[in-house]
Amino acid sequence: MSDFLMRIHSPEFQAMSERVLEVTALTSRLNVLPFDDEAGKARLFAEILGRPLPARTTIYPPFFTDHGRNLHLSERVFINQNCTFLDYAGIHLAERVMVAPKATFITVGHPVDTADRKVWLTGGPIVVEENVWIGAGATILPGVTIGRDAVIAAGAVVADDVPARSLVTGTKAAVRRTWSD
Repeated sequence: MSDFLMRIHSPEFQAMSERVLEVTALTSRLNVLPFDDEAGKARLFAEILGRPLPARTTIYPPFFTDHGRNLHLSERVFINQNCTFLDYAGIHLAERVMVAPKATFITVGHPVDTADRKVWLTGGPIVVEENVWIGAGATILPGVTIGRDAVIAAGAVVADDVPARSLVTGTKAAVRRTWSD
């Protein structure tokens, strides 16, 4: 179920597109800084997120986001290298969440039906509760909530909510429906 619906080519979409260009320029600058330039990284993260990083939160570049201001990080979050946060519909990471390299969080997509695909964006926020570990290369899709203390295995594709204190694995793709023109 989609919590988010936006018409493409609307004023809201235009504003989002402008923000994407602004944040892409900021992350491009962030991702070429020397690793030990803590002041430079802090300044750019504050511009990207619209606020300073919380205490004891660590993000290792390269780091990618499309909006930044809808990425809400709690204290003691750790995000490893080469992660992507497409956060327009909102991403919330609670305390002590650990994110391994190359994890991807996607909050917005397109409808399946061909006629609607070029007209609308759909999606929903992602909520990751306390003490969750997201494995390397995992993909978290729109509208998902991951319960406290859960583990998402490397390479897993998470399309449904994950209960607390559970391990989620797998990338199984299956035909769910077909349609004709």
